[in-house]
Amino acid sequence: MRNSNLLHAAMTSLLAVGTASVAMSVSAEEAKQEQCAGVIKAGKNDCATSSNACHGHVSTDSHPEAWIYVPAGTCERIVGAHVVNVVDPTPKGKKS
Repeated sequence: MRNSNLLHAAMTSLLAVGTASVAMSVSAEEAKQEQCAGVIKAGKNDCATSSNACHGHVSTDSHPEAWIYVPAGTCERIVGAHVVNVVDPTPKGKKS
């Protein structure tokens, strides 16, 4: 193998390993979060509820269905909050 081919093969391998570890980190990061509802300020929710079709559109504070992502274990420590498990329809990479 010529040096340029060897260098190309090494760079390709590093790129593949780097991409795999980034994908695993994102999944691990998502697994460390939970959906917390009941204490969100109006307009600050992360996803739709039965009364609105998009994130950021809840019109009242502390709406019982309005939730945000918080680190796992945090929601149960907030007075008035409760953990929910709602399927987030937001496309990956579009969460704000």
